Amino acid sequence: MKFSNCQKKSYTPKELYQPDAGAHFVDVPIPGNAIPAKGSDGQLSVYSPSSDQLWEFWKAEKRSDGWYACWGGRIDKVSTSHGFFSDGMGAAATGLALTAGSIRINEVKRGYIDHAMSLAIPAPKHWKTFSWPAQRSDGWSTSTSAIPEGTHLRLDPRVDVSKLKLTPVARMVAKAAQKHGFIVTDKAGAVSVMAESGAGIQAATGSDPWKSILGGTPSYAVFKNFPWDKIQVLPQDYGKTDAESITVPGAPTGTSTPGTCTEV
Repeated sequence: MKFSNCQKKSYTPKELYQPDAGAHFVDVPIPGNAIPAKGSDGQLSVYSPSSDQLWEFWKAEKRSDGWYACWGGRIDKVSTSHGFFSDGMGAAATGLALTAGSIRINEVKRGYIDHAMSLAIPAPKHWKTFSWPAQRSDGWSTSTSAIPEGTHLRLDPRVDVSKLKLTPVARMVAKAAQKHGFIVTDKAGAVSVMAESGAGIQAATGSDPWKSILGGTPSYAVFKNFPWDKIQVLPQDYGKTDAESITVPGAPTGTSTPGTCTEV
C-alpha cells in the first residue's frame, strides 16, 4: 500500500513503513478484485484468516501503479484482539475496527445480527473526552449532553420491537441493539449505522445486494420510526474492566472484505 498523503503532511509517518514502528502499509494481501466502499471515506478492509490479521484503510484507491491510502492500520491476532488499532492507526476516528461493528450482508440475509454495531453521530463530545474501547476521538461538541465517541448504547430492552412499524432491516437492527447495542465509532452528517458495502458483490455479479435486501426503500428511509428516543447510554468506559475481546464477526473465506459504508 502506498501513501497518498491527502492531508498534506510534510513527512511520511514512520508507522507506515518502518518495521520498528509497525510497518502497517507493508505486505498487505489486497485481492485483485478488491473495491473500496463508495463515498468520500473510501474505506477498505482486508482480512487474512491464515495470518489472523486485519487491515483497514481510509481513502483507499487503486491507481495505475497500485493501491494508495491516506491512512489505515493493521491489527495482529485480530480474532482475540479488543477490536481497536493502537498508536493512532486505523480507518475510524476512534481507532475502532469498522469491520467488527459493521452489519454484514450475510447477517441480514440470515435474519439476525449477533454483535455490537458501529454507530456514527453528528456531534460527538469534544475529542478530549472519549470512552473505552475508543482510543481517540474527532468530536467537537462542548455541549454537556454530547455523547463521547466510544460510548456503548443500547435500545431499551422493554421496547416491544414487534409492535413498531419498522422496515425488516430496521427491526433486525433494533433487536440487535437491545441485546448487543451500538458503539459510537465515528462522526457523520446524520445518525448512521455502519454496514458492509455491496460494491464488491456488484462488481462480481452486476447487482448490488442491498437493492434487493432493502426492497426499493431508499437508504434515508430504512430507519423510519426507529425508536431513537428509547436509546439508553451505558456507563463511561463500559466493559473496560472485563476487557472482553471484540472479535471480527463472520470472518469471510479468502482474504478480503469488500469495505464498509454508511447506511442512514
